[in-house]
Amino acid sequence: MRIITIALVCSIAMACNNSGESGEPAKSLSDSLLQQVLDGHDVAMPKMMKLQRLQKEANAEMDSLKKLPGNHKARIALLDSTIKNLDYADVTMNVWMEGFRYDSLKNNEPARIDYLKIQLVEVNKVKDIVLSSIEKADSVLAK
Repeated sequence: MRIITIALVCSIAMACNNSGESGEPAKSLSDSLLQQVLDGHDVAMPKMMKLQRLQKEANAEMDSLKKLPGNHKARIALLDSTIKNLDYADVTMNVWMEGFRYDSLKNNEPARIDYLKIQLVEVNKVKDIVLSSIEKADSVLAK
C-alpha cells in the first residue's frame, strides 16, 4: 500500500511538472492515471498466451502422470496447485478487463480520478498475480 501511495504521489508530481514542456498541453491527473492503468494492463496482457500455454503443459503432464504406474501423488499435487494458480490468474485478468470502463465518469473529473486510482491498484494486483503465476509455473514445469 505504501508503494502504491508513493507511486501515485510521483505520478501526480510528474504530471504537474510536465505541463507544456514539449509544446503539448499538460495532461490532467486523470489522463496520467489512465495511462498508468493501461501500462499495467500492457505488462500483463502479452503474458496471457504464455499463461495459457503453461496451463496446457501442466494439464498434459498431470494427465500423463495419472496414467502411469507408480506413485506420482506429490508431482500431481504440485501440478494441480500450479494449474489452479494459472487458472486464477487467467480469470482475474478477464474479470478485471470486463469490468474496466475506459471512458468511465469522463464528465466528472474528481470521480474519474477516484475510479482510476482504484483501477490502478486493481490492475497492479492483476499484473502481480499473472506474473507470479507464470514464474511459479515456469519453475514447476522446468523440472
